[in-house]
Amino acid sequence: MSQPGAGRETSGATTGGLLRFVRARRGDEAVAEVIRRAGVAATPEELDDQSRWWTYEDRIALFAATTEVLDHPRAMFDVGAAVLQTGLAHSLVLLLRAMGSPRQVFRQLPRAVQKFSTTSTMEILEAGPTGATIRYRLHDGYRHSRLDCDYTQGLLSTVPQIFTLPAAEITHDECQSDGHAACVYHLTWHRRSRLPWRRRAALAVDPELLALRGQLQILQSAATDLVASEDVDTALERIVSRAAEAVLAPAYLLAVHAPGGGPPLVHGAGLPVERLPELAAALLGEEDLGPGAVVVDIASARRRHGRLAALYRSGDPAMGDEAAMLAAYAGHAAAALDLIIALEEARTEADRAGALLALSHELAAAADPAEVTELVAAALPRVVGCSRASLLLWDPGAGELRASSTAGMSEEQAALLAGSVLRPEDTPELVRMLTDRTPLTLDDATSSPGLRAVLRGIGSAHVVAVPLVAGTTFLGVATAGWQAGEAPASLVGDVQVRLRGVADQATTALQKARLLQTVRHQATHDALTGLPNRVLFLDRLTAAIAAADGRSHVAVLFCDLDRFKQVNDTLGHAAGDELLRQVSARLLAAVRPGDVVGRLSGDEFAVVLPGLAEPSDADGLAARIVDRFRDPFRLEGADARIGTSVGVAVHPRDGSTAEQLLRTADAAMYRRKHADRGAPARG
Repeated sequence: MSQPGAGRETSGATTGGLLRFVRARRGDEAVAEVIRRAGVAATPEELDDQSRWWTYEDRIALFAATTEVLDHPRAMFDVGAAVLQTGLAHSLVLLLRAMGSPRQVFRQLPRAVQKFSTTSTMEILEAGPTGATIRYRLHDGYRHSRLDCDYTQGLLSTVPQIFTLPAAEITHDECQSDGHAACVYHLTWHRRSRLPWRRRAALAVDPELLALRGQLQILQSAATDLVASEDVDTALERIVSRAAEAVLAPAYLLAVHAPGGGPPLVHGAGLPVERLPELAAALLGEEDLGPGAVVVDIASARRRHGRLAALYRSGDPAMGDEAAMLAAYAGHAAAALDLIIALEEARTEADRAGALLALSHELAAAADPAEVTELVAAALPRVVGCSRASLLLWDPGAGELRASSTAGMSEEQAALLAGSVLRPEDTPELVRMLTDRTPLTLDDATSSPGLRAVLRGIGSAHVVAVPLVAGTTFLGVATAGWQAGEAPASLVGDVQVRLRGVADQATTALQKARLLQTVRHQATHDALTGLPNRVLFLDRLTAAIAAADGRSHVAVLFCDLDRFKQVNDTLGHAAGDELLRQVSARLLAAVRPGDVVGRLSGDEFAVVLPGLAEPSDADGLAARIVDRFRDPFRLEGADARIGTSVGVAVHPRDGSTAEQLLRTADAAMYRRKHADRGAPARG
């Protein structure tokens, strides 16, 4: 049984070769039956993936199931003996062939075995021109299987065949299954015959030629597979997966510079996840990863993308010129990344163009500054490529800059920015933006103390800010921000151009929205006092009636000034206008915060009183207004005593609509004006 937690004990090259052998003899149904009987939770495609590793227990279960399905007790010897056609990686065949002779291969065989299994140790006791003695021991904690022993013998018999010699003959008298300390194999083979017909009869197909063809097919297939990737992340996963077909190793590491900047993109196989960032930094930094690493650059004529490493265990270095094989594959990977990145850049530009066009349409319909800032902040990440954005508006009266809208921030970060106030006297960067339209690059390390605190509070390590300036009028600031490690290599050039383009749209839209606000305000408010006019007053009254819940009451107070004509006649219209402004101020001071005061015409004012607990509460508010008019008004340097008559109407007692309530309150006011002084008249 495999050790607890073990998982990288048997290479996918072994399981893949096994399934190919079964498929060649019995078809796909037999392959499915082998997997079913073995109880291995994997698909044929997963078991055929050379970048995957499996447990020793999985391996033996597959061996046993294959023996049953093929109904042949020595099936595993045949599987091992057929690896040159079905199971041995083409790159390994080429490496072994380059060693020159079976003797040299057997001397290097212990290192080659580690490419397929981590549960056993092989020792070469003797290696000569026509024979070798090998000791093969399964590690403690695993139960030895004769099926594994048969498979190993089949593998060993193929070594002379790599050099077009007949298979080796094996004598096996000591087996670990019989209680021996290890399995010992004695192999013998014939020298190369000098007779050409015997050389031809030794092996029908040259394994080296077969491996070269297979390697070419793998490279072609890898190129097609990589180019077919839809995005960079998918391509990187496939690069790691395909690397196992170029060089068999226990682990792989790929680190690529992010195309748009930010932290590197890292993929690994056979490595602890928590170690990937550390190893990737060392790989990209060209640090020495040790003698067990085969490292190649993934680079094309256009750019250097990153590096790829095949990693072996300490004390188990690579065999032969595996770097050249991995480099050939890395060239395909670089070309594929060039194409995919170019396509992604094209898609990104198209997306940005679409976002700009959509923003233009949305801004054309925006009715107020708040809506403009929301739209612009939401569009900036797509257009600029930032992770967060904000729009801050300038309040010229208060002399301060405040956030209006944000995007890409948490609720806490957005709230912190909304509560921050930037003033020129505390923020040198703001002083510059008030006079200079040039984009400003900021960071959380070198900014002024107040701004630095804000940047760190919202998690923006780098920010590009563009002033929003209409002519000579400073409207605010548009910002694009990145968290630590996210920002592109350069925050000038394209980033600033895109941000400035959006800022120009925002400036135009803000001007238009503010103009619309002014026009709308003028259409609904009295020009002299700034109070709602009759149209807006009736709208507010209608809304208050609609919102009434039946447990509270809505009242209307209709106010008409006493002796207003006398002021106009004796002091002039300018004094009359000043009186009306003072009257509006007194009315606003007399009512509650939620009440609405409006000027209907001339010297007629009205008040909406929503949410009254009792109808009689309206009388109390009317009395308070009358009382406020007992103090004289100061006009033209003299006191002028102006009173007011107030009529009251309560919904629904005195009317069900806004117009009905206003007419009732108007009538009550006239009755009150001609009555003796006393409590305000009611309708």
